[in-house]
Amino acid sequence: MTRTFSLFSPYRLAAIDLPNRIVMAPLTRDRAGPGNVPTALMAEYYAQRAGAGLIISEGSPVCPEGHGYDATPGIHTPEQVAGWRLVTEAVHKAGGRIFIQLWHVGRVSNVALQPGGQAPVAPSALRAEARTFVNGEFQPTSMPRALDIGEIPAVVESFARAARNAVAAGFDGVELHGANGYLIDQFLRDGANRRDDAYGGPVAHRTRFLFEVVDAVSAAIGPERVGVRIAPVTPSNGIADSDPVPLFFAVAEGLDARGILYLHVVEGATGGARDHGQPFDFAALRRHFRGAYIANNGYDKALAEAALAADHADLIAFGRPFIANPDLVERLRRDAPLNGLVRETLYGGGAEGYTDYPVLASS
Repeated sequence: MTRTFSLFSPYRLAAIDLPNRIVMAPLTRDRAGPGNVPTALMAEYYAQRAGAGLIISEGSPVCPEGHGYDATPGIHTPEQVAGWRLVTEAVHKAGGRIFIQLWHVGRVSNVALQPGGQAPVAPSALRAEARTFVNGEFQPTSMPRALDIGEIPAVVESFARAARNAVAAGFDGVELHGANGYLIDQFLRDGANRRDDAYGGPVAHRTRFLFEVVDAVSAAIGPERVGVRIAPVTPSNGIADSDPVPLFFAVAEGLDARGILYLHVVEGATGGARDHGQPFDFAALRRHFRGAYIANNGYDKALAEAALAADHADLIAFGRPFIANPDLVERLRRDAPLNGLVRETLYGGGAEGYTDYPVLASS
């Protein structure tokens, strides 16, 4: 089937009217203030990018144990909620729509960022082959401890509480970060989950944590305000699974049964090759989920238009191009050249390399 609309056609996402099909993907920038509180500078950054059909915020940890990088803005204290309200108000004033990405890093953390210097938590006591951003530099992750089965309900509830906080902060919805080797993904993958209880072993057990989180968040704010991000074949943060096809088809089917708003899929290696982990049939994955499908990873305008025309996706997420191009939507519309990315200012710092990228002159 060939569809005739374009990347710039409107899209109805449940009760939200999107003016185009371009999504700003979550992008960690490590610019939160003391107490991991969002700042006025962050509000300016997001408002600059309000031309996106939908903004998905950088990952926002749902609890103190969920932090794994310096200066990541949380959503678990009143001060953080108030800081995020600055962001949502700025985006809405600029005509945009914004979801928050709810995040728990699990084992991808360092004891320096954990309450009381404790070990990070994970499904199993297996260290991530990854590095985290600590004290202004990338450092190895710390050895985690396995969550006791009796602790899991409290972790699930932290996601629901964060979702309620997100609504109080003015977000239009939430995205659960189930990708890139963080806690939800750790439960899903047999390379990180060696449990022998109800949360480990067969696929039906390894998906339990994800589905419990989805159910709790949906009960808190409604499934029509909930999306989930997955990355079936990415090797990010040392994550792996021996057989991702049946696993992620089961994930898609379970999410479909729960009636959530969208599935956001990283196709290939996050920030890397689109053909990583092939063969994996993303078109078949889409057929297991009837909600909106957001395709992500390595898309340019031509590839995005082709994906929409072929009914491979409903929306296309762009990540790093939004960092250096606050007016990315207009640049794509005009086929204008893109600003180059300054890698040295990606993580941490102030306005430089954050809110000072130039925009096109008005046509």
